[in-house]
Amino acid sequence: MRPDDLNRRLWSAALAFAFAATPAAAETIEVTIDKLVFSPATVEAKVGDTIAWVNKDKFAHTATVKGGWEVMIPPNKSASLTLKVAGTIDYFCRFHPNMKGRLVVAP
Repeated sequence: MRPDDLNRRLWSAALAFAFAATPAAAETIEVTIDKLVFSPATVEAKVGDTIAWVNKDKFAHTATVKGGWEVMIPPNKSASLTLKVAGTIDYFCRFHPNMKGRLVVAP
């Protein structure tokens, strides 16, 4: 094998390794609240992603996890939370308990 071919192969292998080792960038995933509904109701995300709830209603809502966290979402505003733990997380609005959502968080 010629030295140029060897250098090219080593360079290609190094690039392939660099791209494979680079973690995926975190995303911001939007959940809309409109007419007392979280949409989408179920979100698939990864640890490090941020969920942004956008409240289009004229009254406040929460994203509440029983025994866990709570995010207050004022009327016509948004609020967010960065996911730190993998698992399935069911949440609801403390003011309107019939409003339910689910986060399926991968590592």
